[in-house]
Amino acid sequence: MALVVLSPVTGTVVAMSDVPDPVFAEGMVGPGIAVDPVGIGDTSTAVAPIAGTVVSLHPHAFVVSDGRRGVLVHLGIDTVQLRGDGFTVHVAQGDAVRAGEPLITWSPAEVAAGGRSPLVPVLALEVTPDELEILTAPGTRVTAAGGDSPGTALLRIP
Repeated sequence: MALVVLSPVTGTVVAMSDVPDPVFAEGMVGPGIAVDPVGIGDTSTAVAPIAGTVVSLHPHAFVVSDGRRGVLVHLGIDTVQLRGDGFTVHVAQGDAVRAGEPLITWSPAEVAAGGRSPLVPVLALEVTPDELEILTAPGTRVTAAGGDSPGTALLRIP
């Protein structure tokens, strides 16, 4: 059964090839799509894009796995350099989460003000680009799951 990946943040979809980091743009980590959260306010809460277990967790990035497939979400580009400053983590590695559950609160505006890109790559791990189906075209406005919003489907992983 295919796994549908929801947008972890509200914003506008950007092609992975337009992400200003060759590791993401060239698909070295995996195929996917990015979301530009600019214009959504001072803070944003990134949510789990799928139901599963938090298998990797850093203030600026996380991986959620359903046991077979993993999804990496990276909050901004070069944000590892911030050493967690400006990020509030709401879960722990090993926690079971629901799709749409809040994981990390951060400020895309502060990331941008510091000279970094606030783009949020959303990557399917351990699949090929041919296997991944992109459900939402670049330029499309998307919403994160949570509250009354079911969230926008970004990707389908076989």
